[in-house]
Amino acid sequence: MAQIAKAAEGLFVMEDWHSFGTDYDKTLMAWSANVDKAWPELKGQYNERFYRMWKYYLLSCAGSFRARKNQLWQVVLSKDGVLGGYISIR
Repeated sequence: MAQIAKAAEGLFVMEDWHSFGTDYDKTLMAWSANVDKAWPELKGQYNERFYRMWKYYLLSCAGSFRARKNQLWQVVLSKDGVLGGYISIR
């Protein structure tokens, strides 16, 4: 966070900084469920090793976000500041 703020300092106005890693955990779990649901249709195109590796990737990423070891941020910067202030859409 400090590196991003330092790089932006003097060049941009920090309008918003939002962390949504906990939401991404839910997204990854939904993707994993979708892979399971679609697997009967997909397994003719992909082998079991692909399936296991893809599931491992999705679930380990979800676990990493859940354990707060990974961060996912949306940073909104403006060149000269938003006239009237930035309004977040969340």
